Amino acid sequence: MSQNIEFVLRAILIGAGATLVMDLWAFLLRQVGIPSLNFALLGRWLGHVPRGTWRHASIAKASPIRGELLLGWGAHYAIGITFAAVLIATFGVRWARSPSLQPALFIGIVSVIAPLFILQPALGAGIASSKTPRPIFNSTKSVVTHTVYGVGLYLAALATSAFLPQLR
Repeated sequence: MSQNIEFVLRAILIGAGATLVMDLWAFLLRQVGIPSLNFALLGRWLGHVPRGTWRHASIAKASPIRGELLLGWGAHYAIGITFAAVLIATFGVRWARSPSLQPALFIGIVSVIAPLFILQPALGAGIASSKTPRPIFNSTKSVVTHTVYGVGLYLAALATSAFLPQLR
């Protein structure tokens, strides 16, 4: 297996696995009454971008986009895979073959910059949820969720390292 193929395969498997761990966390939160992002709204935002609208006062009030739920879920997993690729690019395929927790947690926690400072303002929630009724709660929830994603990166890398052959 070439190094490029190994990199891509590990990024996809680790990123999808970590995103699934994050989704399981969000499911648990919903079970106790704590809502999470509706990925249709992410898809709606993405659907408006090619039309020239990058920011919304309220994405919930923006006109719906055909296929927005599927688009949002696809983007969610693509973003998770992209951050896994950043992790492997930063710490090397060697890390992915024999993972440790600290690099995965680091990338997971750093990844919270995207929702707090890019997505939330673009959706109309303000920087770090500042325009929501509970900005500190929502920002803390984002940090914890992305920390869970970091743990997911580690767990997915461990699982992947158990069955994906190494390069010679």
